[in-house]
Amino acid sequence: MAGTAGPLRGRVAVVTGAARGLGAAMARELSRRGATVALIGREESALAEVRDSVAGPAECWEVDVTDDARMARVADEVRARFGPASVLVANAGVAEGGPFAESDPVSWRRVIEVNLIGSAISARTFLPQLRATHGYYLQIASLASIGAAPMMSAYCASKAGVEAFAHTLRAETAHEGVGVGIAYLNWTDTDMIRDADRHPVLRELRGHMPRPARKVYPVETVAARVVRAVEHRGTAVYVPAWLRATQVVRAAMPSVVTMVSRRELPKLRQETSFEATGLLGAGGRAGADAPGGPDR
Repeated sequence: MAGTAGPLRGRVAVVTGAARGLGAAMARELSRRGATVALIGREESALAEVRDSVAGPAECWEVDVTDDARMARVADEVRARFGPASVLVANAGVAEGGPFAESDPVSWRRVIEVNLIGSAISARTFLPQLRATHGYYLQIASLASIGAAPMMSAYCASKAGVEAFAHTLRAETAHEGVGVGIAYLNWTDTDMIRDADRHPVLRELRGHMPRPARKVYPVETVAARVVRAVEHRGTAVYVPAWLRATQVVRAAMPSVVTMVSRRELPKLRQETSFEATGLLGAGGRAGADAPGGPDR
């Protein structure tokens, strides 16, 4: 029930990329567990719908997470409206796929800017509030942070980057009482993933993964597990749980991926064309015409 006693009751939680998908689901779950939620994203009408659907107090801000000045103003507005944030979930993200050599430089760069630079800007602007509340920063990462995959060069590079950024931020802020966690996620049922399956290059990529790694998980299930990690200020959360085992073998993964790709990619090229996908999902398309943070 909304407002039940718990570590999030009365706390202010900020979620970027909150207009749809995982961000929207996490906002609802945070609110259900008693938090006041501040929703940040690119799509004003979709953000308003999420705001109106949550259980408790909430407000939304349409903002580009790569805009330093605007994000700083939003942080001030969140504090003035609700008080200082105790939780920041850096979730805003976008993806594109296809061979690197044929990728659109603008789309490729956008993935890095939104996923990595946008996360860093979000952290920088809200860090004073997290210091004041001894709060918690959660970085949404991916299996792609651990093992890179062909045809997803920008996404994998950005997710490896946010993992390293979160580790660094944790080390820098631990003595100040700020917790930093990383959420390692696999395929989640969002617009971005559903759109990916429309493209042969990405559909085939998922189809050639080991069977457990192909499964798509309901967004509500993922959100619930991630928010439980927020409640416990976890340093890492893995959804599904078996992803934790990939940390043990991550040093060997590039060689294995290269070996499989050397064998399988020529076969796949004979069966289908490998073309750049452009930005994926409704959130990706919403931010395609201007720099910014499309929502997963």
